[in-house]
Amino acid sequence: MNSSTRHVPVMLQRCLDLLAPALAEPGAVVVDCTLGLGGHSEALLSTFPAARLIALDRDPSALKLAGERLAPYGDRATLVHAVYDELPEVLDRLGTPRVQGVLFDLGVSSMQLDEADRGFAYAQDAPLDMRMDQSTGISAADVLNTYAPGELVRILRSYGEEKQAKRIVEAVVRERAKEPFTNSARLVELIRDALPQAAKRTGGNPAKRTFQALRIEVNGELASVERAVPAAVQALAVGGRIAVLAYHSLEDRLVKQVFAAGAANTAPPGLPVVPERYQPRLKLLTRGAELPTEEEIAENRRAAPARLRGAERIRENVEDTA
Repeated sequence: MNSSTRHVPVMLQRCLDLLAPALAEPGAVVVDCTLGLGGHSEALLSTFPAARLIALDRDPSALKLAGERLAPYGDRATLVHAVYDELPEVLDRLGTPRVQGVLFDLGVSSMQLDEADRGFAYAQDAPLDMRMDQSTGISAADVLNTYAPGELVRILRSYGEEKQAKRIVEAVVRERAKEPFTNSARLVELIRDALPQAAKRTGGNPAKRTFQALRIEVNGELASVERAVPAAVQALAVGGRIAVLAYHSLEDRLVKQVFAAGAANTAPPGLPVVPERYQPRLKLLTRGAELPTEEEIAENRRAAPARLRGAERIRENVEDTA
């Protein structure tokens, strides 16, 4: 299956609508910080023929497939092997200090979920890898087999919001002493056995939260989001726009905090006139987080947990103009 048939971009039209006012002018640059299989990127290039695209991904396989998909657009598309929190360095290297649009589609890509040997999906047996870039870093098996019990409990609670973290970790520690974990099916079975009946009756596959937590830990996802979204806001020219798709509450909360801080008046109370340095730098484009329509979820079940937020840069930082 090629990249255009295997991947349905989430909330595509809404993302395009949010970014559109910033991308109509010739010379506009838009950054797709999470290229994946290139669905959003292709739509950006075809919808805004005057715009130039910079696209980042940490996964070499995704870059190869998306590169083939975007080849017809020639030098309008620049693809870069990088994690999205490396955005400032990438823009500096390309001599593009300010951009007009930024898009994030956070979380795991369709390709990574669909390719069994990547170990992201709990529905099929596979090596417990979960690295988005398989050329570097520790795997999910390494985390399960080597982390201290207390650290594993913290990860499952913090990143998976797993109420039964202690019970699952006790079972993991007991089992890894007999034989290290290598494959996903054994972990899924262990989780099923460890959970009380009541916990298995709600929330879909009982392994879902543990797999999410391991994936976030392996790829440093929340730390990357924490660095990347403020950096992207900083890279926007005045009038530039950012759209962020998040898929779980932890990511969405980080995005909400960055946007809310940028849209806030930071002046001390009681000032008769608010100086420029205290004025908001962002205007929010969405009321809270927008959700996919029921029709979209029916067509693409992976859209179900999506939360979309958008913002526009309305003024420079005072230090940027000093």
